[in-house]
Amino acid sequence: MQDPLPDWVPHRRQQIGAQIREARRRARLSQMQLGERIGRDHKTISRWENGHHPPDLNDLLLIADALDVPLADLVR
Repeated sequence: MQDPLPDWVPHRRQQIGAQIREARRRARLSQMQLGERIGRDHKTISRWENGHHPPDLNDLLLIADALDVPLADLVR
């Protein structure tokens, strides 16, 4: 049985999702457009932005590249 995540993890996941959303909006892209650029479904983008499921490192790298932002800006 896996230990439950610390309380701060879901909060941090939501913060990262909000950073992705803001960067996407600054780039004036819809979730569908971002998804097309990185090869993911818009529903996946929505889950990331709402903190329901975290993107993995490869996805974060693709997002940063597609939005032309430093990776650190997405996870700060």
